[in-house]
Amino acid sequence: MSKPAILALEDGSVFHGIAIGAEGVTSGEVVFNTAMTGYQEILTDPSYTRQIVTLTYPHIGNTGINSEDVESASIAAAGLVIRDLPLLASSFRSEQSLSDYLKSQNVLGIADIDTRRLTRILRDKGAQNGAILAGAEAEGDDAVERALAAAKAFPGLKGMDLAKEVSCKEAYEWTQGEWTLGEGYADTTQGERPYHVVAFDYGVKFNILRMLAARGCRLTVVPAQTPAADVLAMNPDGVFLANGPGDPEPCDYAIKAIQEVLETNTPVFGICLGHQLLALASGAKTVKMGHGHHGANHPVQDLDTGTVMITSQNHGFAADEATLPANVRATHRSLFDGTLQGIERTDRPAFSFQGHPEASPGPRDVAPLFDRFIAMMQARR
Repeated sequence: MSKPAILALEDGSVFHGIAIGAEGVTSGEVVFNTAMTGYQEILTDPSYTRQIVTLTYPHIGNTGINSEDVESASIAAAGLVIRDLPLLASSFRSEQSLSDYLKSQNVLGIADIDTRRLTRILRDKGAQNGAILAGAEAEGDDAVERALAAAKAFPGLKGMDLAKEVSCKEAYEWTQGEWTLGEGYADTTQGERPYHVVAFDYGVKFNILRMLAARGCRLTVVPAQTPAADVLAMNPDGVFLANGPGDPEPCDYAIKAIQEVLETNTPVFGICLGHQLLALASGAKTVKMGHGHHGANHPVQDLDTGTVMITSQNHGFAADEATLPANVRATHRSLFDGTLQGIERTDRPAFSFQGHPEASPGPRDVAPLFDRFIAMMQARR
């Protein structure tokens, strides 16, 4: 734990710390996440592809790593920034230390920096392109200069289509249900599965699929670039638009497919990137946010009931409410900054939500949206 590491931002800010993962160089968009727990789910969320995640809670790694709490097959984040890595990990479920986990997947991390100062920079100036140099790369008189050059060389996420990069390569069936202490994940093939849902994988989190499976959905997950005709040929009861990383606007293949699915009146439910793509397919526009929403404590109001929910968020782009056409209405709004959090088509059985209602790692307040999707499919049938 004595190898040096450097974090540099495009604005010239430099932080010196210690390396807690692999050695080398990584670059990406530096964002901060305010969640106090769930660092393993955050690291494995594909929506963090090409992003370096700063966790504002100071003690990260104190419950170790286990093989169950993952949201994809591997770490998706480009790097990890924390204040303090505890020397001991204490949990009866722990199988590996955070540091060993990062090393095993060749992911860079830096600890022992002032994350409060870093968060203030990101809050005031917006998400910054940045780079981490760790180990031998962080040594030498020119290390800071090389770190700054790597940070400034990152092109930024605006205009970057990452959905097709992180998507599955071929279609597959998902059967894993929700997790129970002492029993693990349920096998949903043993129960009734009356609804066939085809899920477009733009970087889907496992727990989204688990919650759909637990509600009686037989799930077929397809690559992001799958044509609508192929999906409709499967005769789905509903189509799900997954979360994912990057800018939604370049995903023309997804926008076209969603428009064709909508024309058939097949129920559609979108989350995160899927929400933004549904907005684009309906004629609205999206915008790049200043520092985005990343955390598990974001208040969102249901505009129909007035109910305020605490939600898990992870996005740097947003659907622009001012551009919604007449056949799309706003259903949810962030109480942090007023940005659009949910929409519904008034002429089609389609709706979406910006946050992550599957509660990995965040609160469960928005889980009823899954029930709404089931009710929509039932009504159509």
